[in-house]
Amino acid sequence: MYHGAEGCCLSAYRELAVQILEPAIYSIPNILSFLRLGLVPVLIGLALVQAGQLFLWVLAVSLLSDVLDGFLARKLNQVSELGAKLDSWGDVLTYASMIFGLFAIWPAVFTEQAAFLFAAMLSFTVPLALALRKFGGYPSYHTWGAKIAAVLIAPAYYVLILFGADEFFRLVILFHILVAVEEMAITLILKQRRSNVGSVISLIKELSEQDK
Repeated sequence: MYHGAEGCCLSAYRELAVQILEPAIYSIPNILSFLRLGLVPVLIGLALVQAGQLFLWVLAVSLLSDVLDGFLARKLNQVSELGAKLDSWGDVLTYASMIFGLFAIWPAVFTEQAAFLFAAMLSFTVPLALALRKFGGYPSYHTWGAKIAAVLIAPAYYVLILFGADEFFRLVILFHILVAVEEMAITLILKQRRSNVGSVISLIKELSEQDK
């Protein structure tokens, strides 16, 4: 089973690498996604040296680029399969950096929120593992729930660190879990991999229309 999952991951990476070599993919939204991916090692490095303020500033730039790439992709009509994949990988790696930042820079906060952070990690990894197992690729559904969750996590994270208020943060994590459940349901329903599924309800309606 391990080797099967490893093979799926390698296949996904190879597919992404081939698409990156295509010159047509260097649109403004995709460049912003590449920027966000490039900021991940910067965030990890800042966390390792415990540069808390700079970490939060760089993270703000990363999160802002996430908002802009989706907006520009729709505005410029540059929505693409690769763009969806880059955005999804950027989300997961940025969220992982945020968790690592808590661990390295704010260990007391990390300890207090350990159970919710573990739940957050599962909400990313379990849908990923299911999609890799079924389709051999990363799920890039970008549901409305996922978009709302992505918008909410930024203020929740900053409020948690700067003001020590964790109620909003915990509610957002619980919402992320609901989003993960919906994504797994979408994976189970789909017969082949696809991107940009609004919700499990819209998918069921779409499939019902096709069956008529």
